Order: sequence, then structure tokens, then C-alpha cells
Amino acid sequence: MKNQDIYILGIESSCDDTSAAVLRNGVLLSNVTASQAVHEAYGGVVPELASRAHQQNIVPVVDQAIKRAGITKEQLSAIAFTRGPGLMGSLLVGTSFAKGFARSLEIPLIDVNHLQGHVMAHFIKESEDDKHMPPFPFICLLVSGGNSQIVKVNAYNDMEVLGQTIDDAAGEAIDKCSKVMGLGYPGGPIIDKLARQGNPSAYQFSEPHIPGFDYSFSGLKTSFLYNMKKWTTEDPDFIEKHKTDIAASLEYTIVDILMKKLRMAVKATKIKHVAVAGGVSANNGLRNAFKEHAERYGWTIYIPKFSYTTDNAAMIACVGTYKFKDRDFCSIDKPVFSKVTFK
Repeated sequence: MKNQDIYILGIESSCDDTSAAVLRNGVLLSNVTASQAVHEAYGGVVPELASRAHQQNIVPVVDQAIKRAGITKEQLSAIAFTRGPGLMGSLLVGTSFAKGFARSLEIPLIDVNHLQGHVMAHFIKESEDDKHMPPFPFICLLVSGGNSQIVKVNAYNDMEVLGQTIDDAAGEAIDKCSKVMGLGYPGGPIIDKLARQGNPSAYQFSEPHIPGFDYSFSGLKTSFLYNMKKWTTEDPDFIEKHKTDIAASLEYTIVDILMKKLRMAVKATKIKHVAVAGGVSANNGLRNAFKEHAERYGWTIYIPKFSYTTDNAAMIACVGTYKFKDRDFCSIDKPVFSKVTFK
């Protein structure tokens, strides 16, 4: 076994992206993702439509991942899949396919925590000599549409949540505020683009006062909604006239909330290797804040490629590679889970 190449197929279907990837000895060979545009008309992900689209996409996506990797399915060593958290219907499609495929090939099955996958996206190797990954332990700010957490990463399978949102996640807040402005879904890329052209000091929005390392974004959403109602009552065209400044101010407030707690965590743990992961890590304002903190506080920062910020199977296959080496396999009867953070 030691001299054999390890080929791991990763399958990710936790939300609205169907993704499959193949890694050989931890090095990425392919990463294929099918996105779903159907949700844009509804201003958010519709679970039933998402699971139906996964059913249509899962076979061609996996087929393409294996073909682009230049291997056959018989060469696969194991199949890693996202077991949760996520949308139950979406998870069931990927999980059921992974279980059936693994059983047909008579190879091991590996279950992966979706959040663990985002953190471990920093360990995806694109070549044998890729050395960009952070050393253990490191602090990771995990921010996405459904999660906002500060995680102390002691090992790939030992992650301690130091703080997390007590209500809404940062990505969810951005999407909801974008919807209030009438800008569409997903709001993250739209707000990011507008913010680059605006003044971040133009408007002030409420920031929470939560003890410890925990986050809260519900108050910010309420403050934003009330301000928009007030300003549009005075001038119906207010949002259209000032959308770049509004977006820039909103982004500045959210990034400021995130970074304040992260600074506290770094100071408390004295760990200056700091990473960011999850969908919101694609935001340019947050990336710039990380670079500023690296210069100001002497942090060594780790920012993922844009292709590894959103949901992707490469991160699932990456965790799968580590678990395969530890012979940490999953029985076929394990159910999916929708709410758990870390094991």
C-alpha cells in the first residue's frame, strides 16, 4: 500500500453546487463544479430545486472529474463525500451516490465535515512541491453564507471553535442587505464589486457588543434595513444614487466586526499564523484587511485561491486523503447531518 498511488474522489453537494474532484497523493488532478443559476430568481437557494439539480448534475460531474484526471474509476482508492452540515436534500444526493459508487467499486468510503473541508482547503496541493500551507497550530477565520467562526486548528482532525455567530452569518448578512437594496442574489460578489468604487466612511451601521470571541450580525441587518427605509422615504432614488457608498460602508462594517474578534483571538492564543476560509474569503475588503493586519501585527497570513473559497470537492478530497492515510473510513449506514459544526 505504501508504494501505491492514492487516488481520492471527492464529492461535494452541501448546498447548490455539485462538485467532484480527484487527488493523487494529495495533488489535485481535477476539480469540476456545476453551479445552479435557477436560484437567482428567488433571491436565495430553494432546497427542493437544489436537490433536483444535484440529481441531474452528479453523474456528469463525477464522470468529467475522473476523465480530466486521466484515470479510470477502477484506479480510485476511496471516495470522500460531504456528510454535513448543509441542506438535507442536497446532502442526500451526494451521499447516496458516493455510497453506491463506493460499494460498486468495493473501495472505502470517507465522510467529511463540510466546515473541516473549508479549513483544509489551504492544504490542497497543485503540484508535488507546493508548500503554501500553514503550520499547525494556526487560527482560521471561517466565514461563509451559513457560518462565521474563529477556529484554532491543532491538526487536520483536531479543530477547536473559539467563537462563532450566535445568530446570522456574515455571508447571510451581506446577501440579505443586498436583497434590501434590490441588487439581486448572490449578494456577495455584487456588494464586493460596488464597494470597490465607494467610500467606506460614508455611512455608519450598528456594530454588536458581544462578549468573548462570538459574533452577531442580526443587529447590523436590522440597522441596515431601518436606515434604508428612512433614507428611501426621504428620497425614493436614494439607494440607486448612493449604492457604491452604501455597499462600501456595509462591507467595511462587516469586515471590521470580523477582524476585531479575530485580533482578540490571535492575541489570546499568541498564534500569529492566521488563515481565512469559506465563501466570504473571496471578498476583496476582507482580503485587504488580512494584508493590513499582517503588516501591522506581524501575522503570517494564508489566503486561499478564489477557486477554493466557494464550495468545491477538492477540499473534500483533501481531507479524504488525510483520513485515508489514517484508515479513518465510514460505514455505509452513517446518516447525513444538517446542523453540526465540528466533531
